Amino acid sequence: MQRAVVGFYQDEESHWVARLECGHGQHVRHDPPWTVREWVTTEEGRAERIGTAMECKRCEEEK
Repeated sequence: MQRAVVGFYQDEESHWVARLECGHGQHVRHDPPWTVREWVTTEEGRAERIGTAMECKRCEEEK
């Protein structure tokens, strides 16, 4: 289920998590070569993603 990104925070292991409009979080790790998300490493990159849609796995599971 697609949900808008409303912000970001770091979890207890310092991994970045997108805060979604539904209140759930979705990890957005930059972990090359498996997952390349260089944008998450800068404040500017994260700010550009505010308002974009991401799949919320928890909302999908609750359906």
